[in-house]
Amino acid sequence: MPSVLHHLLLLPLLLAASAAAAATAGAGGDPPAYEALFDAWCAEHGKAYATPEERAARLAVFADNAAFVAAHNARANAAGGGAPPSYTLALNAFADLTHDEFRAARLGRIAAGAAALRSPAAPVYRGLHGGLGAVPDALDWRESGAVTKVKDQGSCGACWSFSATGAMEGINKIKTGSLVSLSEQELIDCDRSYNSGCGGGLMDYAYKFVVKNGGIDTEEDYPYREADGTCNKNKLKKRVVTIDGYSDVPSNKEDLLLQVVAQQPVSVGICGSARAFQLYSQGIFDGPCPTSLDHAVLIVGYGSEGGKDYWIVKNSWGESWGMKGYMHMHRNTGDSKGVCGINMMASFPTKSSPNPPPSPGPGPTKCSLLTYCPEGSTCCCSWRVLGFCLSWSCCELDNAVCCKDNKYCCPHDYPVCDTDHGLCLKASGNSSAIEGIRRKQTFSKAPSWTGWMELMDQ
Repeated sequence: MPSVLHHLLLLPLLLAASAAAAATAGAGGDPPAYEALFDAWCAEHGKAYATPEERAARLAVFADNAAFVAAHNARANAAGGGAPPSYTLALNAFADLTHDEFRAARLGRIAAGAAALRSPAAPVYRGLHGGLGAVPDALDWRESGAVTKVKDQGSCGACWSFSATGAMEGINKIKTGSLVSLSEQELIDCDRSYNSGCGGGLMDYAYKFVVKNGGIDTEEDYPYREADGTCNKNKLKKRVVTIDGYSDVPSNKEDLLLQVVAQQPVSVGICGSARAFQLYSQGIFDGPCPTSLDHAVLIVGYGSEGGKDYWIVKNSWGESWGMKGYMHMHRNTGDSKGVCGINMMASFPTKSSPNPPPSPGPGPTKCSLLTYCPEGSTCCCSWRVLGFCLSWSCCELDNAVCCKDNKYCCPHDYPVCDTDHGLCLKASGNSSAIEGIRRKQTFSKAPSWTGWMELMDQ
């Protein structure tokens, strides 16, 4: 059922001619004329602004985006006069952002020339048995249960990790029959040989990391935090899903890319910098779009509609973007690079080995020869003499940082102990200026081995 927002889009459509003229002139439309539409949009997306000045500024941006949407959709719905766009736009959750703000928050996190930076050790896919084979006319891996729900990377530029986990989730389901949502946060925190967490990365190196680590943990156990963090070594050992290797599809070989997608979901790099990409709603996206790769997504199938072939693309911007988080992108355009460069940097994980059996819990944490803390906690020294710890306490947090006052501990992703204010900080400096302040955690005394056995017997 259409939302109130879709009905209210009739307003800018009725004003399409004037809106298009205003957009062409750089005026972006008259903000007061869009105020009712903006109020409805804020209610639908739960947006509120701290000051009247900020709201007025966002209304002006919204009005400019509304004029852009109206002008584009008027062309898409026009009869005759050349080939109209085969997709429509909408005022989605990003409609109060300028295009520069949107790009800074969601894009630009795959290095320039990313295709040339692919892992040189990756095998290159040459087709089924070295050649091309028959593939179905259409295929959607969602129908086979090989695709997890759409996720949202937020303002962390780790699209590469979402693309990589999506491909691994797909091949794991195809090979084992089990769909398991995998941890992007483990890749962000722990895969640092080349990749840079929220600062960007490439899928090849994510696959390489998982192979070297012997597997990857689940999203449920190592959840996403939308920020860089310190690698949790205990979670790193929970290897729930494994892959055996990975392969690259040769650049600009769409026929080979189709062969792989017919076998499993595939990671690809694209350029998401077109303004229309920000506000895409539905239909077959056919640009115009540059080919400088700055975003990573997942191809989960392909099909055709109205004489146009398309890829089914899963994004990581939440369900409020596109078709509940998906896009249809024009395929077989005659351009070897593909729309937005989608054929330029495709890769996929390989798997033939079964996943390891569930590992037993780590058990008590050993502090010293005769002293232990409960599972999932951290040993911290509470009394030290001449460099030797004579008494231990237990921090209730896993993989925590012990404060130097020997009384408190901090979460591993808030590692700075501010003893003056009783806080845990992300970084050193003025505590009032640091994002993500958390209170310290108190200790309980660590039991001896004898005490631990008594606890186990209870």
